[in-house]
Amino acid sequence: MARLTKNQARLHRQARELAGLGRDLTEEEREFVLDHWQEAETAAHGLDGAYFTPAGLAGDFRIEVTGERIIDLCAGIGRLSYHSRDLWIRRWEGLAPREMVCVERNPEYVAVGRKVLPEATWIEADIFDLPPGLGEFDCAIGNPPFGAVTRSANGGRYTGRRFEYHAIALAAQLARRGVFIVPAQSAPFRLSGRPYVRQCDDECARFQRETGITIKANCGIDTSVHADDWRGVAPEVEIIICDFAQDPGSLDRI
Repeated sequence: MARLTKNQARLHRQARELAGLGRDLTEEEREFVLDHWQEAETAAHGLDGAYFTPAGLAGDFRIEVTGERIIDLCAGIGRLSYHSRDLWIRRWEGLAPREMVCVERNPEYVAVGRKVLPEATWIEADIFDLPPGLGEFDCAIGNPPFGAVTRSANGGRYTGRRFEYHAIALAAQLARRGVFIVPAQSAPFRLSGRPYVRQCDDECARFQRETGITIKANCGIDTSVHADDWRGVAPEVEIIICDFAQDPGSLDRI
C-alpha cells in the first residue's frame, strides 16, 4: 500500500487519540474513528488480508442482515457491525437493540473496536478457535480475508484454499443465515456493475459440493458504486447470502 498522505496521517492520529480516550465516544466520534483509522498502519495488515469495508458498502450490506443475535467474523474494528446494528431504524420502530458479537484476532483492532462499538461483545480470538458456549445466532456476517490467506484450521467440510469459503463454512455451524462480502469470482453470480449473470468456477462448485451450502444472490445491491472507496486495494466484490438453516452445511454445530 502507498504511504499515507500528510492529511491521512493527521486524521489517523486523531482517530487513534479518540480511541485512546478514557470515556465513551459520541456517535460522531465513533464514525470519525471508523472513517479515519488506517488499517495500513498495523504491521500485519497485508499478511492478514485486512482491508476494512467502506462505509457506503457497509450501509448497503446491512439491508440483508436479519434477526436479533448477530456474530461478525473477522470483525476488524467493527465497521460492518456498526452499521448492521441498525440503531436508528430499530429505535424508530421501538425494537430492542440487536445483540452483536464481534470476533477478531488482532488485539489492536479489538481495542479500537471496543471504543467504536462498546455495546458489542468483543472476542479476541481466531475464528477457528472460538470459545465454547456461544449458542446459536440468527445471522453471521463478515468481510473475511480473501483467497489463500494463512489460516489455523479448515472451516467445516471445505478443504480448498479460499479463506472466505472457510469462514462461511464455519458460520454455518454458528448461525441460521449468513451474509458475507466475497471476491466476485467466489460468488456464483455477477450483478455489480453489469447485468445479472450466473457463474460458478471450479472452486465455487467444490465449496458447494463439499459443504452442501448454497450461495445465493442478494436483493440487488450493486457493490461497484463503492469500488473507489476501498483503501489500498480495489477489489471487485459481491454480497452473498446463505440460508444455513435450509442447507446440510448447518448440521454440525460447535
